[in-house]
Amino acid sequence: MTRSETVPVGAGSALPSTEPAILCADLVRIFTAKGIEVQALQGLNLRVEQGELVAVVGASGSGKSTLLSILSTLDVPTAGTAHVAGHDLLAMTDRDRVAFRRRVVGFVWQQTARNLLPYLTAAENVGAALAVADVVPKAQRSTRTAELLELLEIGHGAARRPSQLSGGEQQRVAIAIALANGPQVLLADEPTGELDDETSAHVLEAMRSANRELGVTTLIVTHDASVSEHVGRTVQIRDGRTSTEVLRSMEIDAEGAERHVAAEYAVLDRVGRLQLPEEFVTALELRDRVRLDLENDFVAVRPGQPASGPPRHPVAEPVEEAFDDR
Repeated sequence: MTRSETVPVGAGSALPSTEPAILCADLVRIFTAKGIEVQALQGLNLRVEQGELVAVVGASGSGKSTLLSILSTLDVPTAGTAHVAGHDLLAMTDRDRVAFRRRVVGFVWQQTARNLLPYLTAAENVGAALAVADVVPKAQRSTRTAELLELLEIGHGAARRPSQLSGGEQQRVAIAIALANGPQVLLADEPTGELDDETSAHVLEAMRSANRELGVTTLIVTHDASVSEHVGRTVQIRDGRTSTEVLRSMEIDAEGAERHVAAEYAVLDRVGRLQLPEEFVTALELRDRVRLDLENDFVAVRPGQPASGPPRHPVAEPVEEAFDDR
């Protein structure tokens, strides 16, 4: 129904086969400004297996960008634990963080100006990233650059500067740059936020190709719900916690035709808390308290009663879909 060892820090080390690529437990991040505390993450739990392609979606202020900053070591959580590619992010020194960003993770920003150097061509931008990471021998860097640009279907723009490329082409070059160091985990912050729907689809398909061909674990953070159509799993963040997940798979029907199947699940944390999907809460006018009944193979959730007086609502049918233990 749900999702929710510390390895010594050593950037670029191999990941044990049984360890998830990303593991966050009870993650808390509190910001303080002018004496006012804002809790961006409120005990968030997240697990992403090696090789997965996952989208984290949520409204502005839900905590998704804070999560990405922590996973990339650009920020440090207030409490909880976070591991990426076997590295304990809370135990790192400043030097460890630099090495981690150079060799373990790749990062794609929403703003193309933060991804590309405007005075270099696409190939030179990728080559510069290879030189900084220093994980590929100098004699092989041009070949590696060409391979990455072809993988992202932007080989035709290798000799062009960013100003000579479209927004979608710039983002594909940015993905190639993020992959240049051979990262174990690719992180993308709103990679399609400045693109139209058609261009966004091309960029997301390029990321899916990289995930499939290179096996790099990919986490995309976005407010755009349409991104979920291009990934196998979507995690919804609400009020600083993971609330629901949508898992997608391919099934063969009775006539032998393929069809995509999506199932939504509520996320249960380690102490038994969950967030009901907003549409369920609205449909049954749930508020203040709810009534729970344990049935044979599901939990029934019904509108509760006020502290005094007659019931506010008639008894509703069990909401089985969100709590089916399949």
